[in-house]
Amino acid sequence: MTDIDKLLQQQDIPPADPGARQATMRAALDEFAQAQQAAQGSPENNRSSSQGFWQRLRLIKDATLWSIVMTSSTTRTLFAGLAAASVTVLGLFVVLPALLTVSPPSIDENEVILSDINMPSPQEAAAHDPMIEEVVVSGYAKPEGARTPEAPPASTVSKAFRASYPDAMHMAVSAAPVPADSVARPIPQNRDKFSTQQENPVKRTADEPVSTFSVDVDTASYSFVRSQLNNGVLPAKNSVRAEEMLNYFDYAYPTPTNREQPFLPSIAVTDAPWAEGKKLLHIGIKGYDLSDQQKPKTNLVFLLDVSGSMNNPDKLPLVKQAMDMLLGSLNPDDTVAIVVYAGAAGTVLEPTAVKDKQKIVTAMRNLEAGGSTAGAEGIKQAYQLAEANFDKNAVNRVILATDGDFNVGISDTEQLKGYIERKRDQGIFLSVLGFGQGNYNDKLMQTLAQNGNGVAAYIDTLSEAQKVLVQEANAALFPIAKDVKVQLEFNPKKVAEYRLIGYETRLLNREDFNNDKVDAGDIGAGHSVTALYELTLTDSDAKLIDDSRYTKNAAKKSDNSNEYGYLKLRYKLPKESESKLLQRPITNADTQVDSDLQREVAFATAVAGFSQQLTGSVYLNNFSYDDIIALAQANKGDDLYGYRTEFIQLVRKAKIAQEI
Repeated sequence: MTDIDKLLQQQDIPPADPGARQATMRAALDEFAQAQQAAQGSPENNRSSSQGFWQRLRLIKDATLWSIVMTSSTTRTLFAGLAAASVTVLGLFVVLPALLTVSPPSIDENEVILSDINMPSPQEAAAHDPMIEEVVVSGYAKPEGARTPEAPPASTVSKAFRASYPDAMHMAVSAAPVPADSVARPIPQNRDKFSTQQENPVKRTADEPVSTFSVDVDTASYSFVRSQLNNGVLPAKNSVRAEEMLNYFDYAYPTPTNREQPFLPSIAVTDAPWAEGKKLLHIGIKGYDLSDQQKPKTNLVFLLDVSGSMNNPDKLPLVKQAMDMLLGSLNPDDTVAIVVYAGAAGTVLEPTAVKDKQKIVTAMRNLEAGGSTAGAEGIKQAYQLAEANFDKNAVNRVILATDGDFNVGISDTEQLKGYIERKRDQGIFLSVLGFGQGNYNDKLMQTLAQNGNGVAAYIDTLSEAQKVLVQEANAALFPIAKDVKVQLEFNPKKVAEYRLIGYETRLLNREDFNNDKVDAGDIGAGHSVTALYELTLTDSDAKLIDDSRYTKNAAKKSDNSNEYGYLKLRYKLPKESESKLLQRPITNADTQVDSDLQREVAFATAVAGFSQQLTGSVYLNNFSYDDIIALAQANKGDDLYGYRTEFIQLVRKAKIAQEI
């Protein structure tokens, strides 16, 4: 074994390959010849000396470098040995670092596939190499208190690090959609925006006997709550809207058969499971559903956000897949156009018949995220395209897919609201699909959808896209009634107090009910709408508000003592501007309902209880997560698509998250 081999072993570095070794020796010999020439000062002497050296080298070719030094003449071989040793060490410092230097790959903070990497802890890495104390991948959570040292330069990457992290230099970085279970997503900063609403209070019937609100068929709140719970986090209280939790589910209410009267109310009065001595008034509405032959033509404009904030797997890639699903729900003669916006807006696809699906799909698949978010400019351009291709016999609708992060152009909510209202009056509606977390602007998206006569849904998974855009496509696209309003007048001789559960953002003034100029929510084909009132009867000890000293005996006796109240529904047919009225009393007979309706009422009660648990309602007493699970489990019914089973699992996750 040569001295070079010993030196390599001491440094724990593998031997160089034969080619590199020969190159190093040649360099050492050249340096040796130059040293001999300098020492002799004479070309002749140098020539003879070098010739002598070469001759000896050939004679002792199997000798080591150390034996060459010891057997040479004293002065000349001393210089030769020193020169050879110097060049050898120089070779180690020049050649070997070059062989070991590896440039680390660029790592995208948004997505790193880690499925094939098995890294030891920072402490284990430090045991291998003192230089390596901690490995930090940008964009991932670090244990509290742990420090983040500066990364060592590439030239200092040691053999110990390479041996400990053999796969670290081969991380796959991609911006394309990948299976969720193989993606380690960065923890987003919580910049989600929701409107803040106070829970509806208990009202004394004698003081305020009439309650009025607009229907709401949106489901975005439920989907967002689910995404949070699936991440092991309790949702923000202002992200939970009871009416959207209730209306996420389809209920087996009686379906009307007459398109001119597009829905029938289902009424039930039951005991409130969370408050002894109180009742629940359940109002259910099932919309008329359209057959395939009754569906009008659709003229759609996809308005897609492709700004930098959409560059996450649960945003733009999911948008593309969701829009692809929607295409499958349309008829061949329906038309689709695509407008995109980032720093600026532009038309990607002019109106194209769905029968040319491949052209539409190709246009969507070529979209990439980047830039700021000129959302208002995109909305304007989408409406202009819809106007240019307006069909009075078709459903003309803009479908906005975004995280709602508008930061360029008109971002004032009132300005956008007014613009969309004017377009709504011209017959062009707006629906909003929300995507992603971290900067999700629910507040703005609710405003846009409500004033655009469209639905607001939150798409967090492909399954949700399937539900909203395939299974419930008729409800999302085809309105059967618009400006639908609900008004309850309670009988003060029967009902002492009442409280509307949810619908805080949909409350109307009493006089708005009969004013056809006041906008309200729409109901799509086959939609279910549910509302619950908590009632305290006059003979109950559970009243929260004392009787007035001066008015408690002022009420006249009524002949309608068997009535809880009187229900009124006002609506307009899609092509009409004058409203129609449905009305019926709520009587003692509504306490007796068939088993099918009783099951639907009980499940809706469980959902309402869960909503109030999440918001920390002050009116929910002695109704735990376990009680909610038991009630829902006993009344989930057939559950064709598994949504009710999923709800039960979410309640369990909320219980665990609460305990943490």
